[in-house]
This record gives sequence, C-alpha cells and structure tokens, in this order.
Amino acid sequence: MQNEPETFDFRDYLKILKDYSPYDFSDYSDNSIARRVEKVMRDYRMPYGELVERTKNDTNFVEEIVEALAVNTTELFRDPVIWSFLLENIYPALKKKTNINVWHAGCSSGQEVYSNMIMLEHLRLLDRSMIYATDISKKVLEQAKRGVYKYNFNKGYIDNFNKVFANKEIDFARYFDVNEAEDKFIVKDILKGKTKFIKYDLVQEQLPFYNKFDIIFCRNVLIYFNINLQSKIISRFYQNLFPGGMLLLGNHETISGFYKTKFLKHGPVYSKNNTFHFK
Repeated sequence: MQNEPETFDFRDYLKILKDYSPYDFSDYSDNSIARRVEKVMRDYRMPYGELVERTKNDTNFVEEIVEALAVNTTELFRDPVIWSFLLENIYPALKKKTNINVWHAGCSSGQEVYSNMIMLEHLRLLDRSMIYATDISKKVLEQAKRGVYKYNFNKGYIDNFNKVFANKEIDFARYFDVNEAEDKFIVKDILKGKTKFIKYDLVQEQLPFYNKFDIIFCRNVLIYFNINLQSKIISRFYQNLFPGGMLLLGNHETISGFYKTKFLKHGPVYSKNNTFHFK
C-alpha cells in the first residue's frame, strides 16, 4: 500500500466531489473551504486517499461531507439594530400588501426564520405571508422544522429579542416555551407550520418555487463565495424580487459590479429598482 501524501490540493478534491455528486463547492472562498476540507479529514481521521474513495463510492458519506462543508451559523435576532430598523422603517409599508412572499436563502437551523415570523406576527402580517426557507443541509432543516433549541447555548439571544422589542408590549414567552431543566426552548404553535422548509443547493439547483418575493434574506452566506459566485447569486435574487422588493445581506456583505446600480441601499436594506418607499 502506498503512503498517503502529506499534502494535497483541496481544489482537486472539490473537482472529485463535483464529478461524483450533485454538489459543487469549487466557487466557494478558497480559505474558507480549504480549512473545512482539512477539518473533515481530521474529524474522520481519514487520509486523503480514503476520503476520495468514499466520496466516489458512498452517497451517504457524500451527504455527511456536504453537512461538514456547509456553514451553519445563525441566531435569534442576530444584530438587533438591523431588526429594529426593519421593524420601525421597513415592515410598516408591507401593511399595504395583500400577500407577502419571503425567502430565507441559507436558513440554517431556522432562528432567523422564526425571528422574522415574530416580527410579522407582531405587526399582524404573518397570516398573509408565504415563507420559504432553504438550505443545502438536511440536518439543519430538520432542526428548523422541529423548532427546538438548546437553552443554555441560545439564552443570550433572548437579550436580542428584548432589544428589538424594547418599550413594546410583547413577551418572549408568547413565542417560546423555555425549559431550563431540560436545557431547551421550543417554538410555540403560533409560529409552527407556517414556513415551507426546502432542501436546496443555492449554487447548483434551479429554484424549487416559482414565486417572486417581497423580501429575501441571505445573511452571512455570500462571504463564503468567491466574487463570481456572489454575482451569480445576486443576479438570481434580483430576477426573483418584485420591483421594490427588499434584500437583506450580512453586515460584511455588499452588492458590487453591475447589480450595484440596480439596488438602492437604505441602512442595511437593498431595494430593487429604487422603487421602495421607505418610511
């Protein structure tokens, strides 16, 4: 048996993954994806040659690899200032709409989705909203559907909730059952079953729905893509927003190039075609 090489080019592995599976990570940011491929090998205690062979021959293993390569970080009301801005300056204008379509692209384990649903319910807009949430990871989508989270890991995010709804008559307990003894808080029925969670590869697959959207959330996803893939995804969002529709990106993400002129930026929000009338 030949000795395994001590080093390898992660791009070679991504090409193999692309050739032997439906997944293509080749346009992800180099630094980000290289670290994650190396971590997979460490976590599985697997030399490169074995990683390649299992990728070629084991579809279940490929799904495990995709779970490991995907970035799944989110929290309730992440960056409260942004949510407060939406609540005070953006969402009131939605009251004029009969139907509201929302897409969370890269929703991870769902905390952002439930944050948005709380905002919509508070403004009495949830019943007229159609919400889609997509992610490449089947594992995190299942958690999002369950709506059950570790209390001790997430309890600090209750402070985010309180910052967003300061001076408003709204209680965290309206939306979540907290059980400290069992280390969990659970999404209540008032929010359950109102979102369609769909496994979807934002990079490779055609959209799994035909709706255009009033709001698209894609926060802290594009930073893991190279500039060409970022442009491709922004183009997809642009094509699937209504005129005046809103796009929310992460704090360290922006729109550049051709599509920079196609959006108006107001605070943290981008609106398509400069037609949204901000409060």
